[in-house]
Amino acid sequence: MRNIYRAATFAIILVQTALPAARLKELISLEGVRDNQLLGYGLVVGLAGTGDGRQTVFPVQSLTNLLERMGVTVSASAITVKNTAAVLITATLPPFAQPGAKLDVTVAAVGDAKTLQGGLLILTSLRAPNGDVYAVAQGPVVTGGFTAGRAGSGTTVNHPTVGRIPDGAIIERGAPSSNITAKVNIQLRDADFATAARVADVINKHFAPDKDVIAHAQNSALISVAIPAAFSGRTTEFVAEMEDLTVEVDRPAKIVINERTGTIVLGKEVRISPVAILHGNLTVEIQTKLNVSQPLPGSKGTTEVTPETTVAAKDEKVKNVVLKDGATVEELVRALAAIGSTARDVIAILQNLKAAGALEADLEVI
Repeated sequence: MRNIYRAATFAIILVQTALPAARLKELISLEGVRDNQLLGYGLVVGLAGTGDGRQTVFPVQSLTNLLERMGVTVSASAITVKNTAAVLITATLPPFAQPGAKLDVTVAAVGDAKTLQGGLLILTSLRAPNGDVYAVAQGPVVTGGFTAGRAGSGTTVNHPTVGRIPDGAIIERGAPSSNITAKVNIQLRDADFATAARVADVINKHFAPDKDVIAHAQNSALISVAIPAAFSGRTTEFVAEMEDLTVEVDRPAKIVINERTGTIVLGKEVRISPVAILHGNLTVEIQTKLNVSQPLPGSKGTTEVTPETTVAAKDEKVKNVVLKDGATVEELVRALAAIGSTARDVIAILQNLKAAGALEADLEVI
Protein backbone atom coordinates (compact mmCIF):
# COMPACT_ATOMS: atom_id res chain seq x y z
CA MET A 1 0.00 0.00 0.00
CA ARG A 2 1.45 3.36 -1.00
CA ASN A 3 0.20 6.83 -0.20
CA ILE A 4 1.92 9.82 -1.79
CA TYR A 5 0.91 13.31 -0.70
CA ARG A 6 1.80 15.78 -3.40
CA ALA A 7 0.24 18.99 -4.65
CA ALA A 8 -0.03 18.14 -8.31
CA THR A 9 -2.68 19.07 -10.87
CA PHE A 10 -2.90 20.15 -14.46
CA ALA A 11 -2.58 23.87 -15.06
CA ILE A 12 -4.52 25.63 -17.77
CA ILE A 13 -3.18 29.16 -18.12
CA LEU A 14 -4.83 31.42 -20.64
CA VAL A 15 -3.09 34.66 -21.55
CA GLN A 16 -5.48 37.19 -22.99
CA THR A 17 -4.31 39.84 -25.39
CA ALA A 18 -5.58 43.39 -25.29
CA LEU A 19 -9.05 43.85 -26.70
CA PRO A 20 -9.27 45.74 -30.04
CA ALA A 21 -11.89 48.37 -30.72
CA ALA A 22 -15.35 46.86 -30.33
CA ARG A 23 -18.70 47.85 -31.78
CA LEU A 24 -21.21 49.44 -29.47
CA LYS A 25 -23.63 46.66 -30.39
CA GLU A 26 -21.48 44.22 -28.38
CA LEU A 27 -21.05 46.60 -25.43
CA ILE A 28 -24.43 48.18 -24.76
CA SER A 29 -28.13 47.53 -24.39
CA LEU A 30 -30.99 50.02 -24.63
CA GLU A 31 -32.85 50.89 -21.47
CA GLY A 32 -36.34 49.39 -21.58
CA VAL A 33 -35.52 47.10 -24.51
CA ARG A 34 -35.26 43.71 -22.88
CA ASP A 35 -36.39 40.09 -23.01
CA ASN A 36 -39.29 38.90 -20.87
CA GLN A 37 -39.53 35.46 -19.26
CA LEU A 38 -42.75 33.47 -19.65
CA LEU A 39 -43.88 30.43 -17.65
CA GLY A 40 -46.72 27.95 -17.97
CA TYR A 41 -48.00 24.69 -16.53
CA GLY A 42 -49.49 22.00 -18.73
CA LEU A 43 -49.83 18.36 -19.66
CA VAL A 44 -47.94 16.20 -22.12
CA VAL A 45 -50.03 13.28 -23.39
CA GLY A 46 -49.43 10.35 -25.70
CA LEU A 47 -46.53 8.87 -23.76
CA ALA A 48 -46.02 5.13 -24.17
CA GLY A 49 -46.50 4.25 -20.51
CA THR A 50 -43.63 6.49 -19.41
CA GLY A 51 -45.73 9.23 -17.80
CA ASP A 52 -46.20 10.16 -14.16
CA GLY A 53 -46.99 7.39 -11.68
CA ARG A 54 -49.89 7.13 -9.30
CA GLN A 55 -47.93 8.73 -6.46
CA THR A 56 -47.80 12.02 -8.41
CA VAL A 57 -51.23 13.48 -7.69
CA PHE A 58 -51.39 16.79 -9.58
CA PRO A 59 -51.24 15.36 -13.16
CA VAL A 60 -54.47 13.44 -12.49
CA GLN A 61 -56.11 16.55 -11.05
CA SER A 62 -55.04 18.58 -14.07
CA LEU A 63 -56.36 15.94 -16.46
CA THR A 64 -59.70 15.88 -14.58
CA ASN A 65 -60.04 19.67 -14.88
CA LEU A 66 -59.17 19.52 -18.58
CA LEU A 67 -61.81 16.87 -19.26
CA GLU A 68 -64.45 18.84 -17.33
CA ARG A 69 -63.83 21.90 -19.52
CA MET A 70 -64.45 19.64 -22.53
CA GLY A 71 -67.70 18.32 -21.11
CA VAL A 72 -66.44 15.03 -19.65
CA THR A 73 -67.09 14.59 -15.94
CA VAL A 74 -64.98 11.98 -14.20
CA SER A 75 -63.69 11.56 -10.67
CA ALA A 76 -59.95 12.00 -10.08
CA SER A 77 -59.91 8.85 -7.96
CA ALA A 78 -61.24 6.83 -10.91
CA ILE A 79 -58.46 7.84 -13.31
CA THR A 80 -55.33 5.73 -13.65
CA VAL A 81 -53.20 6.76 -16.62
CA LYS A 82 -49.51 6.32 -17.42
CA ASN A 83 -49.46 8.22 -20.70
CA THR A 84 -49.71 11.71 -19.15
CA ALA A 85 -47.00 13.86 -17.56
CA ALA A 86 -47.22 17.24 -15.83
CA VAL A 87 -44.72 19.73 -17.22
CA LEU A 88 -43.54 23.30 -16.82
CA ILE A 89 -43.11 25.33 -20.00
CA THR A 90 -40.69 28.23 -20.31
CA ALA A 91 -40.13 30.70 -23.13
CA THR A 92 -38.41 34.03 -23.73
CA LEU A 93 -40.45 36.87 -25.21
CA PRO A 94 -38.12 39.15 -27.19
CA PRO A 95 -38.55 42.94 -27.18
CA PHE A 96 -41.03 44.44 -29.67
CA ALA A 97 -42.49 40.98 -30.40
CA GLN A 98 -45.88 41.30 -32.11
CA PRO A 99 -48.98 39.09 -31.93
CA GLY A 100 -48.84 36.20 -34.36
CA ALA A 101 -45.09 35.66 -34.13
CA LYS A 102 -43.82 32.29 -32.90
CA LEU A 103 -41.47 31.33 -30.07
CA ASP A 104 -39.45 28.25 -29.17
CA VAL A 105 -40.49 26.74 -25.85
CA THR A 106 -38.76 24.37 -23.42
CA VAL A 107 -40.78 21.64 -21.70
CA ALA A 108 -39.60 19.94 -18.49
CA ALA A 109 -41.28 17.20 -16.45
CA VAL A 110 -42.11 18.07 -12.84
CA GLY A 111 -43.32 14.63 -11.74
CA ASP A 112 -41.75 11.19 -11.94
CA ALA A 113 -42.21 10.64 -15.68
CA LYS A 114 -39.42 8.55 -17.17
CA THR A 115 -39.31 10.27 -20.56
CA LEU A 116 -41.24 12.81 -22.66
CA GLN A 117 -40.26 11.12 -25.92
CA GLY A 118 -43.12 11.08 -28.42
CA GLY A 119 -45.36 13.25 -26.22
CA LEU A 120 -47.72 16.03 -27.28
CA LEU A 121 -48.10 19.21 -25.25
CA ILE A 122 -51.73 20.24 -24.83
CA LEU A 123 -52.66 23.90 -25.33
CA THR A 124 -51.07 25.86 -22.47
CA SER A 125 -51.05 29.58 -21.69
CA LEU A 126 -47.70 31.25 -20.97
CA ARG A 127 -47.78 34.04 -18.41
CA ALA A 128 -45.51 36.85 -17.28
CA PRO A 129 -44.73 37.38 -13.57
CA ASN A 130 -47.68 39.80 -13.35
CA GLY A 131 -50.08 37.01 -14.42
CA ASP A 132 -50.89 38.35 -17.90
CA VAL A 133 -51.01 35.81 -20.75
CA TYR A 134 -48.63 36.71 -23.59
CA ALA A 135 -48.50 33.46 -25.56
CA VAL A 136 -50.02 29.99 -25.91
CA ALA A 137 -48.02 26.81 -26.58
CA GLN A 138 -48.91 23.45 -28.09
CA GLY A 139 -47.21 20.80 -30.19
CA PRO A 140 -45.07 17.65 -30.22
CA VAL A 141 -42.13 17.57 -27.82
CA VAL A 142 -38.67 16.94 -29.28
CA THR A 143 -36.29 15.35 -26.77
CA GLY A 144 -32.54 15.00 -27.13
CA GLY A 145 -32.46 11.63 -25.38
CA PHE A 146 -34.40 8.42 -24.86
CA THR A 147 -34.90 5.55 -22.45
CA ALA A 148 -34.98 1.92 -23.57
CA GLY A 149 -35.37 -1.39 -21.77
CA ARG A 150 -36.77 -2.18 -18.36
CA ALA A 151 -35.63 -1.74 -14.80
CA GLY A 152 -32.35 -3.52 -14.22
CA SER A 153 -31.58 -3.88 -17.92
CA GLY A 154 -32.46 -0.48 -19.37
CA THR A 155 -30.36 2.34 -20.76
CA THR A 156 -30.82 6.10 -20.81
CA VAL A 157 -29.21 8.44 -23.34
CA ASN A 158 -28.87 12.17 -22.58
CA HIS A 159 -31.77 13.77 -20.66
CA PRO A 160 -35.18 12.50 -21.83
CA THR A 161 -37.33 14.41 -19.32
CA VAL A 162 -36.63 17.82 -20.91
CA GLY A 163 -37.53 18.70 -24.48
CA ARG A 164 -38.19 21.60 -26.84
CA ILE A 165 -40.94 22.59 -29.24
CA PRO A 166 -39.52 24.72 -32.07
CA ASP A 167 -41.98 27.52 -32.91
CA GLY A 168 -44.30 25.89 -30.40
CA ALA A 169 -45.80 29.09 -28.98
CA ILE A 170 -47.82 31.83 -30.67
CA ILE A 171 -47.65 35.36 -29.26
CA GLU A 172 -51.07 36.69 -28.30
CA ARG A 173 -50.03 40.06 -26.84
CA GLY A 174 -47.27 42.47 -27.82
CA ALA A 175 -44.16 42.56 -25.68
CA PRO A 176 -43.97 45.38 -23.10
CA SER A 177 -41.13 47.47 -24.55
CA SER A 178 -40.29 51.14 -24.20
CA ASN A 179 -40.69 53.30 -27.29
CA ILE A 180 -37.67 55.41 -28.25
CA THR A 181 -38.72 59.03 -28.86
CA ALA A 182 -36.51 62.06 -28.28
CA LYS A 183 -34.07 60.45 -25.88
CA VAL A 184 -32.48 57.05 -25.40
CA ASN A 185 -30.53 55.70 -22.44
CA ILE A 186 -27.90 53.11 -23.24
CA GLN A 187 -26.47 50.76 -20.62
CA LEU A 188 -23.00 49.24 -20.60
CA ARG A 189 -23.06 45.48 -20.03
CA ASP A 190 -19.83 45.83 -18.00
CA ALA A 191 -19.82 49.05 -15.98
CA ASP A 192 -16.63 51.09 -16.35
CA PHE A 193 -16.14 54.86 -16.04
CA ALA A 194 -13.43 55.07 -18.70
CA THR A 195 -15.43 53.06 -21.23
CA ALA A 196 -18.59 55.10 -20.52
CA ALA A 197 -16.72 58.35 -21.14
CA ARG A 198 -15.26 56.98 -24.38
CA VAL A 199 -18.67 55.84 -25.61
CA ALA A 200 -20.14 59.32 -25.02
CA ASP A 201 -17.16 60.95 -26.76
CA VAL A 202 -17.44 58.65 -29.81
CA ILE A 203 -21.18 59.38 -30.17
CA ASN A 204 -20.63 63.14 -29.88
CA LYS A 205 -17.85 63.18 -32.45
CA HIS A 206 -19.90 61.17 -34.95
CA PHE A 207 -23.33 62.81 -34.67
CA ALA A 208 -22.47 66.32 -33.42
CA PRO A 209 -18.88 67.20 -34.35
CA ASP A 210 -19.46 70.99 -34.40
CA LYS A 211 -22.54 71.35 -32.18
CA ASP A 212 -23.58 70.84 -28.60
CA VAL A 213 -22.99 67.41 -27.14
CA ILE A 214 -25.87 64.95 -27.40
CA ALA A 215 -24.38 62.14 -25.30
CA HIS A 216 -23.52 62.41 -21.64
CA ALA A 217 -22.23 59.67 -19.33
CA GLN A 218 -24.46 59.69 -16.26
CA ASN A 219 -22.34 57.13 -14.42
CA SER A 220 -20.15 54.11 -15.10
CA ALA A 221 -23.00 52.13 -16.67
CA LEU A 222 -25.48 54.65 -18.14
CA ILE A 223 -25.09 57.07 -21.06
CA SER A 224 -27.94 59.44 -21.94
CA VAL A 225 -28.25 60.27 -25.65
CA ALA A 226 -30.57 62.86 -27.22
CA ILE A 227 -31.86 61.99 -30.69
CA PRO A 228 -30.37 64.49 -33.21
CA ALA A 229 -32.78 66.60 -35.24
CA ALA A 230 -31.56 64.95 -38.43
CA PHE A 231 -32.96 61.65 -37.16
CA SER A 232 -36.29 62.99 -35.96
CA GLY A 233 -38.88 60.29 -36.62
CA ARG A 234 -36.12 57.84 -37.63
CA THR A 235 -35.03 56.48 -34.27
CA THR A 236 -34.48 52.97 -35.66
CA GLU A 237 -31.96 54.28 -38.20
CA PHE A 238 -30.26 56.35 -35.47
CA VAL A 239 -29.86 53.34 -33.14
CA ALA A 240 -28.58 51.17 -36.00
CA GLU A 241 -25.94 53.73 -36.96
CA MET A 242 -24.97 54.30 -33.32
CA GLU A 243 -24.52 50.59 -32.64
CA ASP A 244 -22.12 50.34 -35.58
CA LEU A 245 -19.68 52.81 -34.01
CA THR A 246 -16.47 51.40 -32.52
CA VAL A 247 -14.80 52.26 -29.22
CA GLU A 248 -11.71 51.08 -27.39
CA VAL A 249 -12.76 49.17 -24.29
CA ASP A 250 -11.00 49.80 -21.01
CA ARG A 251 -10.98 47.01 -18.48
CA PRO A 252 -9.36 46.55 -15.07
CA ALA A 253 -6.44 44.19 -14.64
CA LYS A 254 -7.83 40.98 -13.18
CA ILE A 255 -6.76 37.41 -12.51
CA VAL A 256 -9.46 34.76 -12.15
CA ILE A 257 -8.66 31.52 -10.32
CA ASN A 258 -10.70 28.32 -10.11
CA GLU A 259 -8.87 26.06 -7.67
CA ARG A 260 -11.36 23.21 -8.15
CA THR A 261 -10.40 22.75 -11.80
CA GLY A 262 -6.92 24.25 -11.68
CA THR A 263 -7.86 26.97 -14.20
CA ILE A 264 -6.10 30.32 -14.11
CA VAL A 265 -7.04 33.19 -16.45
CA LEU A 266 -4.65 36.14 -16.55
CA GLY A 267 -4.98 39.33 -18.54
CA LYS A 268 -1.98 40.54 -20.48
CA GLU A 269 -2.29 44.02 -18.95
CA VAL A 270 -1.45 42.68 -15.48
CA ARG A 271 1.79 44.19 -14.16
CA ILE A 272 4.07 42.87 -11.45
CA SER A 273 6.34 44.94 -9.22
CA PRO A 274 10.00 43.94 -8.72
CA VAL A 275 9.93 40.74 -6.68
CA ALA A 276 11.86 37.53 -6.03
CA ILE A 277 9.97 34.22 -5.72
CA LEU A 278 11.42 31.21 -3.91
CA HIS A 279 9.66 27.97 -4.71
CA GLY A 280 10.28 24.49 -3.32
CA ASN A 281 8.53 21.13 -3.39
CA LEU A 282 8.13 18.61 -0.61
CA THR A 283 7.08 15.02 -1.35
CA VAL A 284 6.10 12.65 1.45
CA GLU A 285 5.84 8.94 0.58
CA ILE A 286 4.28 6.46 2.99
CA GLN A 287 4.56 2.72 2.32
CA THR A 288 2.73 0.07 4.35
CA LYS A 289 3.79 -3.58 4.14
CA LEU A 290 1.57 -6.27 5.69
CA ASN A 291 3.55 -9.15 7.26
CA VAL A 292 1.76 -12.44 8.01
CA SER A 293 2.99 -14.42 11.04
CA GLN A 294 2.03 -18.15 11.00
CA PRO A 295 2.24 -20.33 14.17
CA LEU A 296 4.10 -23.64 14.13
CA PRO A 297 2.06 -26.76 13.35
CA GLY A 298 0.40 -28.16 16.49
CA SER A 299 1.05 -25.02 18.53
CA LYS A 300 -1.63 -22.95 20.22
CA GLY A 301 -0.67 -19.76 18.44
CA THR A 302 -2.86 -17.80 15.98
CA THR A 303 -2.13 -16.24 12.64
CA GLU A 304 -1.37 -12.54 12.98
CA VAL A 305 -1.04 -9.77 10.40
CA THR A 306 1.40 -7.07 11.41
CA PRO A 307 1.71 -3.86 9.38
CA GLU A 308 5.15 -2.42 8.77
CA THR A 309 5.09 1.25 7.81
CA THR A 310 7.99 3.23 6.37
CA VAL A 311 7.98 6.97 5.78
CA ALA A 312 10.29 8.72 3.34
CA ALA A 313 10.43 12.47 2.75
CA LYS A 314 12.05 14.19 -0.20
CA ASP A 315 12.56 17.92 -0.18
CA GLU A 316 13.69 19.36 -3.50
CA LYS A 317 16.01 22.32 -3.76
CA VAL A 318 14.42 25.74 -3.68
CA LYS A 319 13.96 27.29 -7.12
CA ASN A 320 13.93 31.04 -7.42
CA VAL A 321 12.42 33.46 -9.92
CA VAL A 322 13.43 37.11 -10.10
CA LEU A 323 11.11 39.57 -11.89
CA LYS A 324 12.37 43.03 -12.73
CA ASP A 325 10.47 46.31 -12.69
CA GLY A 326 7.59 46.40 -15.18
CA ALA A 327 7.43 42.63 -15.62
CA THR A 328 4.35 41.37 -17.44
CA VAL A 329 2.21 38.35 -16.82
CA GLU A 330 3.76 36.62 -19.82
CA GLU A 331 7.16 36.79 -18.17
CA LEU A 332 5.66 35.45 -14.93
CA VAL A 333 4.00 32.52 -16.71
CA ARG A 334 7.17 31.61 -18.58
CA ALA A 335 9.22 31.82 -15.39
CA LEU A 336 6.82 29.64 -13.39
CA ALA A 337 6.62 27.09 -16.19
CA ALA A 338 10.41 26.96 -16.34
CA ILE A 339 10.67 25.84 -12.70
CA GLY A 340 7.96 23.20 -13.17
CA SER A 341 5.17 24.81 -11.16
CA THR A 342 1.78 23.12 -11.11
CA ALA A 343 -1.56 24.92 -11.13
CA ARG A 344 -1.81 24.80 -7.34
CA ASP A 345 1.73 26.18 -7.07
CA VAL A 346 0.81 29.06 -9.39
CA ILE A 347 -2.34 29.79 -7.37
CA ALA A 348 -0.36 29.90 -4.13
CA ILE A 349 2.31 32.12 -5.69
CA LEU A 350 -0.30 34.55 -7.07
CA GLN A 351 -1.97 34.81 -3.67
CA ASN A 352 1.37 35.50 -2.00
CA LEU A 353 2.20 38.12 -4.62
CA LYS A 354 -1.12 39.85 -3.93
CA ALA A 355 -0.50 39.73 -0.17
CA ALA A 356 2.97 41.21 -0.70
CA GLY A 357 1.56 44.08 -2.76
CA ALA A 358 3.56 43.08 -5.83
CA LEU A 359 0.57 42.12 -8.00
CA GLU A 360 -1.07 45.10 -9.70
CA ALA A 361 -4.39 43.38 -10.43
CA ASP A 362 -7.59 42.19 -8.81
CA LEU A 363 -7.45 38.56 -7.72
CA GLU A 364 -10.82 36.81 -8.00
CA VAL A 365 -11.36 33.25 -6.80
CA ILE A 366 -14.43 31.43 -8.14
